Amino acid sequence: MNFFIYDERLGINLPDLDQDWDDYSIEQQRAIVFQWERIRGSIPTRIFEIEQVINVKQACLNTEENFLLSCRLNSEIAELASVINDLQIWYRVGQDVTPNRQHG
Repeated sequence: MNFFIYDERLGINLPDLDQDWDDYSIEQQRAIVFQWERIRGSIPTRIFEIEQVINVKQACLNTEENFLLSCRLNSEIAELASVINDLQIWYRVGQDVTPNRQHG
């Protein structure tokens, strides 16, 4: 049974639990927590990767003279910053894997 689903936007698997936490067996809970901790441990690396992309886009933005391209770069940077923020929130979830958490 798979308790996680890949989130394309964040680039990680997120909990996809279809019942209350207490309805899972102890073995299932342990498996979920173990898998979540592995995923959670990869979040700082994912954030670092996104920060590198932001740095490149900011360097481009600093020299871009075309207003429309500048706007697009700014928008892309803002979206990437939003992804980092969401990843930081998920990182703080820790072992409290939240059932039925909406993600998108």
